[in-house]
Amino acid sequence: MTDNEPMAETPHPKHLGRMRRERLLASRLYVCTDLQRFITRPEAGPVDELDFDALREFFVAAFTGGVDIIQVRDKHVTVQTEIAALVLLRQVADEYAGLSAANDRADVAAIAGVDVFHVGQDDLSTEEARMILGDDVVIGRSCQTIEQVREADSDIGLDYFCTGPIWETPTKPGRAAVGLELPAQAAALESAKAFFAIGGIDETNIGEVTAAGADRVVVVRAVTQASDPAASARALRDQLPA
Repeated sequence: MTDNEPMAETPHPKHLGRMRRERLLASRLYVCTDLQRFITRPEAGPVDELDFDALREFFVAAFTGGVDIIQVRDKHVTVQTEIAALVLLRQVADEYAGLSAANDRADVAAIAGVDVFHVGQDDLSTEEARMILGDDVVIGRSCQTIEQVREADSDIGLDYFCTGPIWETPTKPGRAAVGLELPAQAAALESAKAFFAIGGIDETNIGEVTAAGADRVVVVRAVTQASDPAASARALRDQLPA
């Protein structure tokens, strides 16, 4: 999806789930971002504290650089701020044929109308998430062991899973790195289910990840902290399979 042009076409609700899953299978680059650098006035109201122009500019830059999925993940903002950010993300994702994602809270994901909902091992079960979100939302889960990978792979309600953190990362403090063995094991399952490697991945080491068998990755700082998010996304996307 490199150098995307805006797409305003809205799918018919009956085809929404299918469209989202087709885009998931075509996805290679997934970015998670917090909202901290977009908060201009911490003392302001729960929504007005966000610089929506700057946030939109980041979303557009990421999608035009080749990002397929963007997730907003920030446990330090109010629910209303998160919803407002996700609504904006959903709008931009629709314009650029990307996918919008929320983390942990299915109620927030449902209110914002995002495409993707992601959970950890200790969050909602797939069945519980489906009870809130229905069948048209893509659902993914984080995995840190091969047992968790096998369980996710066999869960018919899950659409994808992530393996990591590959390397230690400050975005997951205290969580031990799993190394490249786990994505290699996941690739060896030859599953039809999409999986993404995550954790400390950047332009300098992404080749090690793809060599291990992962052809999809999740990044955070490699794009969110870049001076030129579009260029950084493009440099990563160029090292991933078409």
